[in-house]
Amino acid sequence: MLSATLIPMTSESLTPAHGTADPRRWQALGVLGLIQFMLILDVTVVNVALPQIKIDLSMSESSLAWVVEAYVLAAGGLLLLGGRLADLLGRRVTFLVGVALFGVASATCGFAQTGLMMDVSRFVQGMGEALAAPASLGIIAVLFTDPRERIKALGIFGGLAGLGGTSGTVISGFITHVDWRWIFFINIPVAVAALVLVPRLVSESRSPNPHRPDFLGAITGTAGLLSLVYGLLRAADHDWTEAGVLAALLLGAVLIGLMVLIEASSSDPLIPLSFFRNRTRVVTNIVTLFFSTAFFSYFFLLTLVEQQILGWSSIKCGLSYLPFGLCIGAGIGIGTGLMPKVGVKALLAAGFAIDAVGMGLATLIGTGDSYVAHILPGMVLLAFGSGLSFPAIGNASLHQVTAEDSSLASGVQQAIQQIGGALGLATLASIAVKHAAKNVSALGVPDLAGGAVIAYWVGAVSLAIGGVLVLVFMEYVDPVPKMPGVEIAPEPEPA
Repeated sequence: MLSATLIPMTSESLTPAHGTADPRRWQALGVLGLIQFMLILDVTVVNVALPQIKIDLSMSESSLAWVVEAYVLAAGGLLLLGGRLADLLGRRVTFLVGVALFGVASATCGFAQTGLMMDVSRFVQGMGEALAAPASLGIIAVLFTDPRERIKALGIFGGLAGLGGTSGTVISGFITHVDWRWIFFINIPVAVAALVLVPRLVSESRSPNPHRPDFLGAITGTAGLLSLVYGLLRAADHDWTEAGVLAALLLGAVLIGLMVLIEASSSDPLIPLSFFRNRTRVVTNIVTLFFSTAFFSYFFLLTLVEQQILGWSSIKCGLSYLPFGLCIGAGIGIGTGLMPKVGVKALLAAGFAIDAVGMGLATLIGTGDSYVAHILPGMVLLAFGSGLSFPAIGNASLHQVTAEDSSLASGVQQAIQQIGGALGLATLASIAVKHAAKNVSALGVPDLAGGAVIAYWVGAVSLAIGGVLVLVFMEYVDPVPKMPGVEIAPEPEPA
């Protein structure tokens, strides 16, 4: 969803084998782009189907959040490890393993009979993205050795990913109207096609100086995040002082602390601690956490309110998000054009300010059920402000990095998006569900709209704080960063 505009690419400047470009590169890009469309689509396509999944699998609102959480935690927590594995084992084989995992997990999601089966399958889906996504970017960097062609290819690739993120809710509305299980089954033929075509279109490639994967750091970090999210979601149904809640939060904090120690002492960490010495990149990653908190929670809670409280059909719910896709696209276009003129700092601060107002207007859902008066104003501003922010976030996340570190910088930014969304959704969903459970109408209907209003106000405040942090702490950022290339050995000639 968000990662569509923040694309990590292999930092090397590649020399084509024997001075010729691979004639299969554009066909390969088509297949890779289709897979990226599917991966990003699966982040959002599940949202509209959540109410029906809840009924069919007998899940509570708090447990339902795991259908989203499991995916983004696995994808975000293992993304950097996936990139390292692609460098070590080979980009093509890593991509194929990721796609195969994603396809198998899509099938088990579709056949899920319990909430646990669904959550485990979604986690494996996220693992598939963590392997396939960075590997596909490495493949594109190898295939397109001409800088101008590479920019065009990455634009097409990012456009397809963005289309997947913005069209997921609309597509889901129509598919869910038939049977929600097909939102997962439709992934299977796409995955099979990629497994057949990619070996014919892409030669294997590896980095000549691959990094050793830091498995222990990745495992402890991901496990710590899972424990934290479990504790936050458990708090929706229990008191914060309940033993299970406290134990999960404490274990998560210990595991995250252990990961930091492992990274600090590792000879080849996933993220060198020196990477965070740059103030602008640190600020960018922090405000991305705030942004993701609001963004993921907005979709999750609005979908539940529209279908469970307002009684909208899945089709009507899906179509209600059409303006969001249009406005976010307009924001990205305008933001890209404005960035060289007004600067990254001003553009990002403006984007966060507009987002904060949009989240504040989203609280109108608690005052009535008119789409035009109570939903659309907040949706339009939140989408447009997000679109303005995306180019600035992508640029600021690469502030003062060398070409050698550009892949790491973009990978960290993508991981932060996913992790921030997971932690934010867990926190705000818990707030909303707890409020709803304590405020039940005479007809026995929980006040989910009221809970969403509280969560949206928290999101609005976090976005406003993010904008202030940008204004106060962010340094000047060159709107057109120049990074020197690093040549590596030529790739083998295509068979």
